[in-house]
Amino acid sequence: MKLGLQLGYWGAQPTPNAGELVRAADEVGFDAVFAAESWGSDAFTPLAWWGSATRRVRLGTSVAQLSARTPTACAMHALTLDHLSGGRAILGLGVSGPQVVEGWYGQPFAKPLARTREYVDIVRQVLARETAVHNDGPHYPLPYTGAGATGLGKPLRPITHPLRADLPIWLGAEGPKNVALTAEIADGWLAIYYSPRLAPMYNEWLDEGFARTGARRSRADFEVAASCQVIVTDDRAAEIERLRPVIALYVGGMGAPELNFHAQVYRRMGYAAEVDEIGRLFQSGRKTEAAAAVPDEMVVETMIIGDGDRVRTEIKQWSDAGVTMLLVTCGDVEQMRRLAALADS
Repeated sequence: MKLGLQLGYWGAQPTPNAGELVRAADEVGFDAVFAAESWGSDAFTPLAWWGSATRRVRLGTSVAQLSARTPTACAMHALTLDHLSGGRAILGLGVSGPQVVEGWYGQPFAKPLARTREYVDIVRQVLARETAVHNDGPHYPLPYTGAGATGLGKPLRPITHPLRADLPIWLGAEGPKNVALTAEIADGWLAIYYSPRLAPMYNEWLDEGFARTGARRSRADFEVAASCQVIVTDDRAAEIERLRPVIALYVGGMGAPELNFHAQVYRRMGYAAEVDEIGRLFQSGRKTEAAAAVPDEMVVETMIIGDGDRVRTEIKQWSDAGVTMLLVTCGDVEQMRRLAALADS
């Protein structure tokens, strides 16, 4: 099992010891380091800044939001980071949700699957640099010929020659159609709230994508990177209690009540009644009660919590379910060393 350090996105301030953690990831055997973005810090700059002190780990976005940049601008970020890191970049992309897309970026959220397909195709055109980049699709037309166009635009190739035409593109996906699309056009799946118990269902979604005409990869060379809290502790109950508010926030407060992708994921796991109750309490401002309504099972379904033997056993279960990398958060270097040893044992 490979490990990826998930730096996430910043809160009010940068993570104080992030640079130390990134350097440690390079030293203790982590495969990759990932940075995210929401509506504050961006995903690329931390990788360039802290990643400059590393020599081995891959540097990935998990995820860069489609609506934050045009496809060509995103490809510029990726090829630049890939050159600076000596070919270690992973471009992780995701559509985010309508609250962010329309509320922060001022872009329409409609047709996320079609937008993703167009976006990835354009990025790959830039990275291949075989011809001038061109797109007839309705979402990212190149050259632009719509309202206000001068008519002077022309297809261009990137001035800088990309280091790798096959720079890996991974997609963050939660629903069946999006996961199938990921298997069809991407090199890896960034899975959030993955449940090994539901691996047969995920495999059906993935197999649908792999079977499509022109699919880029097969299961043999496709990466599944699952976000997973891995906590080594002798007090499992205390850690479960600490994590209830996190689940309540994502299930009850992330996204609009009528369209919350994280809540939909837990519904598929069989927690529909619990999701309804958590959402009702959270939306009414009763956040403490919402956290208390999160059952133990909802916490441990998507996380690994326990002593060393339990963690080692469950890591194997996730691997047997098809996960090739666990994306973990770590607070200190010692925790990273323990996880690296357990994942390698």
